[in-house]
Amino acid sequence: MTAPESSGGTGTAESGGGTDALRIAYSPCPNDTFVFHAWAHGLVPGAPPLDVTFADIDITNGMAERGELDVLKVSYAVLPWVLDDWALLPCGGALGRGCGPLVLTREPGTDLAGRKVAVPSERSTAYLLFRLWAAAELDGGVGEIVVMPFHEIMPAVRDGRVDAGLVIHEARFTYQNYGLHKLADMGEHWEATTGLPIPLGAIIARRSLGKERLHALADAARASVRMAWDDPTASRDYVLAHSQEMDPAVADQHIGLYVNEFTADLGADGYAAVRGLLTRAAAEGLVPPLGADALAF
Repeated sequence: MTAPESSGGTGTAESGGGTDALRIAYSPCPNDTFVFHAWAHGLVPGAPPLDVTFADIDITNGMAERGELDVLKVSYAVLPWVLDDWALLPCGGALGRGCGPLVLTREPGTDLAGRKVAVPSERSTAYLLFRLWAAAELDGGVGEIVVMPFHEIMPAVRDGRVDAGLVIHEARFTYQNYGLHKLADMGEHWEATTGLPIPLGAIIARRSLGKERLHALADAARASVRMAWDDPTASRDYVLAHSQEMDPAVADQHIGLYVNEFTADLGADGYAAVRGLLTRAAAEGLVPPLGADALAF
């Protein structure tokens, strides 16, 4: 998903440095552009320049698996496949409360047993949360899973091409415009059963950069977040220029949900949420088991 788990962007590059620039990919969604504005524009003292690529979460997940670029915003769901070569940074990502993915239907109270459900990715936190919810709440299990671009899901549900859709991010604020109904909130289920925040998007960097540089990158990301908070207006043009014609009020809601204390530092609850999600997902056979020290930074 973005972004917490990105909902947009297909690989647009924006060069911010020369040959020594750190190659980074994140989404064009408001939370990412808000977080990285200061760093991408050379405003963080001592931070390396960035060569920015805007890319959807499926693209960055694939980049991680192929070992491309230096720093990536990915889904927490992809970590079990890539942590041998990539380190999870303790800041810059997206976790939160009250911000989980939604399952939407055309009619209220639709029974999803055996039905066709559209999802934005099968390697996303949203999908893992959905499958954990379905395992607990649907006796018959879901039927066919259809992967489609995020922006196509709500129209597909509205038009009856699928029975339900799993949506993320700004769709929380706009699904009523499509005449759709919220069947379930994956975040509410996760928080009610675990008491933990919802882990959505992670910032990872190549382990080959070395520990000293990894810590410097984390410091730069954290400084960029704090600068964005100190002067929210500074990033306004950058955020809106890349938010795919999103209404400014929706962009503000998006940032308010996904940029929070966990963005500055995962902390004990953040790490517990990540390990809890991936441990539960592994128990359902959805991801490989996570090593004991896999999340170590």
